[in-house]
Amino acid sequence: MKYRSTLLLTACTALALSGPALSQTAVQTASPPAPPALIATSGVMRATLDNGLRIVVVPNKLAPVVTTNLSYLAGSNESPPGFPGTAHALEHMMFRGSTGLDRDQLFELGALLGGAYNATTNETVTQYTYTVPASDVALALQTEALRMRGALITETDWVQERGAIEQEVSRNNSSPFYLYSAQVQALLFAGTPYEFDALGTRPSFDKTDAALLRRFYDAWYAPNNAILVVAGDVEPAAVIAQARAIFGPIARRDLPPHAPVNLQPVRAETIELPTSFATGIAAIALRMPGLASKDFAAADVLGDVLGSERGELRALVTSGRALSASFSYQPRSSVGQGFAIAAFPRGGDPAPVLADMRRVLQSIAAGNIPAELVEASKRQELAQLAFEADSISGTANTWSRALSMQGLDSPDDLAKAYEAVTVADVVRVAREVLDLNQAVTAVLTPQEGGRPGSAGGFGGAESFGSGASRGVALPEWASAALENPGLPPAPVPPAVSVLPNGLRLIVQPGGVSRTVSVYARIRQSAGLQEPPGKEGVAALTGELLDYGTASRDRLAYRKSVDDIAAQLTLGSSFQVKVLTPQFAAGMRLLAEGMLHPAFPAQDFAVARDRQRANVAGQIQTPDYRFGLEVTRALVPAGDPSLRRASPETVAGLTLEDVRAFHAAAYRPDLTTIVVMGDVTPEEAQRVVAETFGPWAAEGPTPMLDTPALPANPAGSARVPDPNRLQDSVILAHTVALPVTSPDRYVLELGNTVLGGGFSSRLYQDLRVRTGYVYSVSSQLNWQRTRATYAVQFGADPGNVSKARELVLKNLRDMQQNPVSEAELSRARSQTLRRLPMGRASVDRIAQSLLRLVDLGLPLNSEEIAARRYLAITAPEVQQAFANWLRPDGLVQVVEGPPLQQ
Repeated sequence: MKYRSTLLLTACTALALSGPALSQTAVQTASPPAPPALIATSGVMRATLDNGLRIVVVPNKLAPVVTTNLSYLAGSNESPPGFPGTAHALEHMMFRGSTGLDRDQLFELGALLGGAYNATTNETVTQYTYTVPASDVALALQTEALRMRGALITETDWVQERGAIEQEVSRNNSSPFYLYSAQVQALLFAGTPYEFDALGTRPSFDKTDAALLRRFYDAWYAPNNAILVVAGDVEPAAVIAQARAIFGPIARRDLPPHAPVNLQPVRAETIELPTSFATGIAAIALRMPGLASKDFAAADVLGDVLGSERGELRALVTSGRALSASFSYQPRSSVGQGFAIAAFPRGGDPAPVLADMRRVLQSIAAGNIPAELVEASKRQELAQLAFEADSISGTANTWSRALSMQGLDSPDDLAKAYEAVTVADVVRVAREVLDLNQAVTAVLTPQEGGRPGSAGGFGGAESFGSGASRGVALPEWASAALENPGLPPAPVPPAVSVLPNGLRLIVQPGGVSRTVSVYARIRQSAGLQEPPGKEGVAALTGELLDYGTASRDRLAYRKSVDDIAAQLTLGSSFQVKVLTPQFAAGMRLLAEGMLHPAFPAQDFAVARDRQRANVAGQIQTPDYRFGLEVTRALVPAGDPSLRRASPETVAGLTLEDVRAFHAAAYRPDLTTIVVMGDVTPEEAQRVVAETFGPWAAEGPTPMLDTPALPANPAGSARVPDPNRLQDSVILAHTVALPVTSPDRYVLELGNTVLGGGFSSRLYQDLRVRTGYVYSVSSQLNWQRTRATYAVQFGADPGNVSKARELVLKNLRDMQQNPVSEAELSRARSQTLRRLPMGRASVDRIAQSLLRLVDLGLPLNSEEIAARRYLAITAPEVQQAFANWLRPDGLVQVVEGPPLQQ
């Protein structure tokens, strides 16, 4: 289960571990004063039940899928004094079952539905999310109603679940970013409920009991304190009628008052933490308005201006003064945080980059805010609201956030707020919030042997009671609805064509918003295409694409992108998202950036030095060494996958090397473009032919298929990481099964039984019955010419060997005995119902199509798989596991503290 602590982690992790990925830069600074019609509100239906439950149903016909978001307006801010994390603890307990649906039945139902269900706790809202086939929306609603009415919060269950939460706490306390963000939060919001992170602490959980959780549940989990948003391929009137019948009998309750938030002046401090990251991180954190503030839109625009590709922070990177730099605005409901973040070389001095960031922030605070960047940000923010409709879960999240955290009537209100923002508003907010005398500064320094985040282990093994059996009887209302899943609705086939230059075009029309999204990929293999001694040239080439074109320099090119409120990414994977009227303009810019890069000599040395510093730091990190050890264990010596960039190979690269790689590896005959959304196949074909038709391949087509892998020998390796409290473990071996074999579907269905979610054998044995791990997964990974099988888990050092033995036991059991009919039926239902989930967003549809092209598989593979899954038998699963999986050939690679026997 997820919780909302600090969203800084995503931004920081990208900076620290990836460095400045210029070839992956998505423009995030735009959105014009566009009409409210951009926000899909037509057909939305609302109701408020007599018990106070507010219901909003938002139609989205993208796929036969529905997402339900049930938000309780209570989070960590409502925790009793001395018990931070109470809301998070109760969130966990809500998965322990309720009257009419016990824990095992809840997990079984979730597996059979094939969807995704989870929960998130933040400071003011606890949200429960289900994404399921649209035909099963009533089952998701019934589940949430049972949990609202009668959660089973027993002392026995709490004692069992507490170990899971304490492992979660310890896992996050192993992260320097988490420790930093928790300290920042405490300093910025001292004396308010926001002072404490929503996760909670081990001491508070140790003194928590079921009675406390029951009081919190009784106080806040009431229909008149909840908002239900349902988005997807549904009829709103029918869903409201179902919700009225299901939730209507639940009684409303008197609600306690919410804790007041009285902000105090911030005491400026500097935080220093050791890390195992590739680069150093310098950060400046500032308090900003929250989601519900009248100044939210202006603050969001300010964050965009600071983070703009054309802004002064970005200039620190292009000038060589920082390895990467960005600004991240992270709002909560009543308050927000802003983070200026920059990376510096491992072993370098953070002082200059901190001084540069302070200079930029002071300049903006003084009112030096370009009006053009403000307008560009407004355009982009409005366009982003339209793009969010291209995902069913995104639609549900947008509406839930607007209603439960922003106090709005609909996302239309947010669009109007962005439209109303003026330059004067942004200047005023900047002067108010960019006060460096109330900033929290941090330096996160890469070190060998940095201390762990907290002392001790994970508080002992978890115990979850008996766990689910391999056949669980569901209530009649659920079992009747889940009988005989059958084939899912087939997707509308795309239009496929090939341009004369060999470029493959796939068009999938029929989007739900006035947007067009273009995703493209060039088949490349650095290990096969980089010349000897030139390792790193592929990455450097992709990075330099972001430095302008033959006709426009970097700033002019990015201004053109901003002018049409596009989100554009360049590299071997490239894309553009635009509002419908800007489709042709967006494609022209995309083609200009990909086909006619400037590769300016004056910027080459800076970019190369930055990549060399990133590589020098990366190869010293435990995560890098962990991945390398896994590869070494699975492939023979000399395999192309073992070729890696080094500081020396990067330092030796020349501008001519980059130009030569671009000419040889960026070719139309290895490129697939997927166009999706509000566009006809004819229009898409015309525009793509105009923009990418002139692209010509140079030289012979390169060989990109790596040789098939032999069976690897068993082995083991260990990568020390003293920053971790928990070992990260992978057990893997090569698989001699081609991706085109029908047995692939048999293995995948069998793997659903073995490692596919909460009801799988591995999850039940390794977490539920023994508590050896916090999470475990298994997967088959396919390429055109090779495949691997892997089981991954995180465990206390003393439990690694025990967990491994259970993995081996389960694998051998799959080979020696047929799975039960109940397990096979569950896996079939889970897998078939999951197939439409892959069409629940434009992004997932496009990535799936590109993945099929990469593998050389037909585009109707989903239909082929569905028919095959229906016919697979238990003996077939047993035989496939016996034929293709090799428990005695597993290699074990461990990253973390020393193992304990």
